[in-house]
Amino acid sequence: MAKVSTTVKAKRARTRIGRIRTAIAGIDYLCSGTLLERFTSCGKAGCRCAQDPAARHGPYYDWGHMQDGKLVHRRLTAEQADLLRPAIANYQKVKELLRAWEVETERLIDAEAPHDR
Repeated sequence: MAKVSTTVKAKRARTRIGRIRTAIAGIDYLCSGTLLERFTSCGKAGCRCAQDPAARHGPYYDWGHMQDGKLVHRRLTAEQADLLRPAIANYQKVKELLRAWEVETERLIDAEAPHDR
């Protein structure tokens, strides 16, 4: 098998980093946390939810996320939840892209300044 030159390895790593940057730049909404959809019983004896579990109230949307080192919960409207879902997915995607960027940076460092083995 032919040995790939360090110049070619560095070029490939730079190309992959460029793709990662482009992917990150294309992301708009970005939020961490968890979105929960809940249905609840109100506790009133005469309410339909007391008799029929399928008749519970909701859905209610709760967003849990860290803010200033503390877990914060926030109730959202259905429209806000619709916007938050892809924002949370984007956050996970950015984390994956940053891990890939880190791997490519290590390859780039090894290609541009190889160490003795």
